[in-house]
Amino acid sequence: MTKMRSTYLGGFRTEIEHLQSGNKVITDAPLDNHGKGEFFSPTDLFASSLASCMLTIMGQSAEAHGFNIDGTRIEIEKKMGTNPRRVIEIDVDIYFPEGSNYSDKEKRFIEAAVNGCPVSNSLSPEIEKKIVYHY
Repeated sequence: MTKMRSTYLGGFRTEIEHLQSGNKVITDAPLDNHGKGEFFSPTDLFASSLASCMLTIMGQSAEAHGFNIDGTRIEIEKKMGTNPRRVIEIDVDIYFPEGSNYSDKEKRFIEAAVNGCPVSNSLSPEIEKKIVYHY
């Protein structure tokens, strides 16, 4: 099991350390919630982890089926709600490299991978996900 440690630094910032690798990430509260907005907010990381997971699982599926998705990018936008403050919607736009001509079968593998992402499967059903594929 992967372990991480998060330490409060003051000023609404934290440092998260991946204990196995020693890599660190700083978070900051967003401007609209008393922070400076100089780093990812915790909810930014939450939404970004969805994109990273989708890309990782897509890459694994593509490799297993003999094609690649190198250069694919995801643009993600989160929308916040209030009372309680929370993520209520995540819009996901998946852009494939120009000139990539995936077959219908490869597109099915890609879309199955996106739908099989563990982060996506861990989200509350109350969070609306809008996914658009730009082939």
